[in-house]
Amino acid sequence: MTDLVQTPGAPSPEPYGHSRTGLDPDSLRRGIVDHLRYSIGRPAAALRPEHYYRALALAVRDRMQDNRAASTQTSLDLGRKITCYLSAEFLMGPQLGANLLNLGIEGPAREALAELGQDIGEVLACEPEPGLGNGGLGRLAACYLDSLATLERPAIGYGIRYEFGIFDQEIRDGWQVEKTDNWLAQGNPWEIAKPDVSYLVRWGGFTEHTADGVRWVPGRVLKGVAYDTPIQGYGVRTCNVLTLWSARAVESFALEAFNTGDYYKAVEDEVTSETVTKILYPNDEPDAGKRLRLLQQYFFVSCSLQHVLHILDDLEGASLRELPERFALQLNDTHPSIGVAELMRLLVDERGLGWDEAWALTVRTFGYTNHTLLPEALETWPLAMFGESLPRHLEIVYEINRRFLDEVAARFPGDAERLRRMSLIGEDGDRSVRMAHLATVGSHAVNGVAALHSELLRHSVLADFAELWPERFSNKTNGVTPRRFVALANPGLRGLLDRTIGEGWLTDLDRLRGLEAFADDPAFQQEWQEVKRANKIRLADYVRETTGVELEPERLFDVQVKRIHEYKRQHLNVLHILTAYHRLKTTPGLEIPPRAFVFGGKAAPGYFLAKRIIKLITAVGDVVNNDPEVSPFLKVAFVPNFSVRNGQLIYPAADLSEQISTAGKEASGTGNMKFMINGALTIGTLDGANVEIREEAGPENFFLFGLTVPEVEELRRTGYRPADHVTGELAAVLDLLTDGTFGDPEVFRPLVDNLRHSDPFLVLADYASFVECQDRVDAAWRDRAGWTRMSILNAARSGKFSSDRAVAEYCDDIWNVGPVTVAGRP
Repeated sequence: MTDLVQTPGAPSPEPYGHSRTGLDPDSLRRGIVDHLRYSIGRPAAALRPEHYYRALALAVRDRMQDNRAASTQTSLDLGRKITCYLSAEFLMGPQLGANLLNLGIEGPAREALAELGQDIGEVLACEPEPGLGNGGLGRLAACYLDSLATLERPAIGYGIRYEFGIFDQEIRDGWQVEKTDNWLAQGNPWEIAKPDVSYLVRWGGFTEHTADGVRWVPGRVLKGVAYDTPIQGYGVRTCNVLTLWSARAVESFALEAFNTGDYYKAVEDEVTSETVTKILYPNDEPDAGKRLRLLQQYFFVSCSLQHVLHILDDLEGASLRELPERFALQLNDTHPSIGVAELMRLLVDERGLGWDEAWALTVRTFGYTNHTLLPEALETWPLAMFGESLPRHLEIVYEINRRFLDEVAARFPGDAERLRRMSLIGEDGDRSVRMAHLATVGSHAVNGVAALHSELLRHSVLADFAELWPERFSNKTNGVTPRRFVALANPGLRGLLDRTIGEGWLTDLDRLRGLEAFADDPAFQQEWQEVKRANKIRLADYVRETTGVELEPERLFDVQVKRIHEYKRQHLNVLHILTAYHRLKTTPGLEIPPRAFVFGGKAAPGYFLAKRIIKLITAVGDVVNNDPEVSPFLKVAFVPNFSVRNGQLIYPAADLSEQISTAGKEASGTGNMKFMINGALTIGTLDGANVEIREEAGPENFFLFGLTVPEVEELRRTGYRPADHVTGELAAVLDLLTDGTFGDPEVFRPLVDNLRHSDPFLVLADYASFVECQDRVDAAWRDRAGWTRMSILNAARSGKFSSDRAVAEYCDDIWNVGPVTVAGRP
């Protein structure tokens, strides 16, 4: 059948559309067939589901690119401001299902594949997941890109195209083993290489100061090449873009060296350059790893800022001085903060602006989101290393610091200690460049990511800066996209919500409040329970396939999935399991509500204690799962290789969400929100966004335990002695880890010794409160109607935690980026 030519933006001719742009089943089928033949080039007899995945992905990308072209042209025509979101991580997750949803073609795609003899579930399962993030930071960036497009706000995401992402995690004999995440092995159908969009990045060398200005003579030069991925909004025609930079050699092959027989020299520059974007977060313990981390951050920021200025040059009638009116540059955490010095270099050295004018443009253009209260995550670079790697930038940082400290001294005369605290150069111990200070000084807006976190920023980590510039500081509580984490992850709940409150909730999560009217309705409660049970069966099947552990859906599914870290206190969770185990073994006839404890998360490869925590979880599971006295009440499973994909199985199945970090340590959390919108109840401390979750859900629908931030501070001030808490039941529980019950006691001795003698995250101080709170969870679970009511109300009151709300606040309060409606069929 001959394809009909379609005018961009016009409705598809009936009954069929163009094979590149049509959204009906036949157009999609023809698009798939075209790509099977012309893009993949496989004979029909050799086709497998993974080939249909690639063909469908390319066909879907065609439709997104049509929208992308229209979106770009509309923004150019109207001259609207664009958000540029700079992030070292973008944990996008599998794209095909999300793009089918956002384009509104899930049904047509299923029908088209069926006509070709394929099952859409098998085809979706073929997609590799790019591990371009470590956890919440990268997933938040992905949620925000989804919301920006859905809200029709023009945006570009900028990051790194890591050849190898976060490692794949295997569990062998209970230990984490890291495997290479070779996500690009079969190519990436979503990206479009742009070899003509490339920029040179300098590194090392020295500077020369002449009458004509400053000249940076680099020690090496590499090239950044753009790879663009379209980001489709839900139910709209807006399609933004994620631009990831890949490092290349300026000259990839030295022919002269090859001709003289020096074959290694011929490709040396290519190999060295490509190392820069080889892997996400290389180990920064050795000096070489630190340098590579710094180079990665500078590389992608420099490419991105050069690209922004190039776009500005191409805008008709736009001048360099309009930069803050045309672009909003957002630093997603401290990693891209070198951008402040780099933009100054580009404006002063490359574009010839005076310092004062360039600085005013820089501050008005940048915003900074801080994501952590942990000192080790605020990033400082040794001064000598920074100067050797970026000599011109060190000069710029010194000049920024000189002028900044003059401002501070004028405002607070005679306060030398304040100057020391606020300086961009740390003088304690080895001198260093304080990147969080640079980001704060160089941005017109600074925000935290939960109300408590923002308050702690203003009164602790960045207190001096907040006193100097109170108008710069605000809060923007994180959010998650309901498209992926409800509509895709929980289709049963999606259907129930559509039938009950209408379909508009997917772009207006506040409409979930309509569920409150059904919270006590027995018929609705029954439907709610059926959806949850189906999700638990689905997860139980996955757990059995990946771990061999059988989890009966009648159990309370108690879930903690997140990065493995002492401050997130997975070991506190294990101490509760051991307490229940001890009680069952020492109290004849005791019965408790059956639970399935599900863990997941990755430990940093060099994090000794975090890896011991994983071993502890798996060792406890091995014992309790095989003990006939205990297993009817307790089961433990560690789900390997936690990711966006298996997270979409886990969040909808949870009954109880463990958010048990030490108060004052978690900036926000977003897993807590994903659980809440899927109807899980939270057990948690007053930390991060837990505070706001409890406020929204109602205290009666939240299981609260533990020390508060003021109590934590007071305990540390007066001197914390963890051994004082090791009495009675807790002493017996800790002894279980050193008496051989769960294997070699020497394996767990470092963990136990750390708790008994140091306990930096107050696990033992919160133990009694946590166990008592878990007893309240048991009591609540016994009342299934009451539990279901609380579950419904948690979901009903989760509207605040949509990324749409968060992004709208950024757009309105910080970026001044308004909606741009792209004409034509959504």
